[in-house]
Amino acid sequence: MVHRRHGGPLAPLQNMKTHIQTPLSGSASFLARCLGSLLLATTAQAADLAVVSSGGFAEAFRALSDRYESQMPDVHVLRVFGPSMGDTPGAVPAPLARGEALDVVIMVESSLDALMARGQLLPGSKVRLALSKIACAVPAGAPRPALATADDVRRAFVAAPSVAWSDSASGTYIQDELLQRLGVAQEVKAKGRQIPATPVGEILARHEAAFGCQQRSELQPVKGIDIVGDLPDDLQRTTPFAAAVVAASPRAAEARAFIAFMAGPASRPVIAGTGLEPVSP
Repeated sequence: MVHRRHGGPLAPLQNMKTHIQTPLSGSASFLARCLGSLLLATTAQAADLAVVSSGGFAEAFRALSDRYESQMPDVHVLRVFGPSMGDTPGAVPAPLARGEALDVVIMVESSLDALMARGQLLPGSKVRLALSKIACAVPAGAPRPALATADDVRRAFVAAPSVAWSDSASGTYIQDELLQRLGVAQEVKAKGRQIPATPVGEILARHEAAFGCQQRSELQPVKGIDIVGDLPDDLQRTTPFAAAVVAASPRAAEARAFIAFMAGPASRPVIAGTGLEPVSP
């Protein structure tokens, strides 16, 4: 659940403000002025931006949020994370459906478009930020299979004693399309599993799977794994990530400014450093 900074005390303070509007004198009047000042300060802090990002853009989002806050010291970015799709309570569509206070979403563009079509995002506010490729990895120190050709990838899936893929965009593609194209769907699904919410890299690092694939940007920050490489071009599925303003946000202007910052030229090296391909306007 998303809570704005100091969001909890707002309602009690508003009740106090109601009471202190009656005529007071002396120490009671001083207390009223203090409570009123505290209410205004709390309300100002509650204007901070609440931003939810899916895993593929998470590392870039963390780095860019730090940079934005250093340049805009009066802004605090509340950081929330969850997959772009899936049935877990933390998936990006879930807090929107629950009416939680969010200002910006960053997620797989196709899923963002679905939220836009349902009226949950502000029309015209979508900005594409980056492109993401699928990579495959093994536990650190394990033999690395070749991935240069479709035949290599087929052998890698077949040879692995256990396989993992995500429940978001990359995993949906692997489970519903790639394995069929390789002709190994039945064999691999019998020893593989789709991982909800948890990064595939963490499953590999814990040796709960011998081979796994996910967005490179999600594998890259995980310790205890070796990234073997990207899927070859003829099997690759490049996923665009985009940002948009939440339709119910009372801070649309501030949200647009934050998105513009993430899409700006100064942010592109940061995005590239996390394993994504920045998008030029």
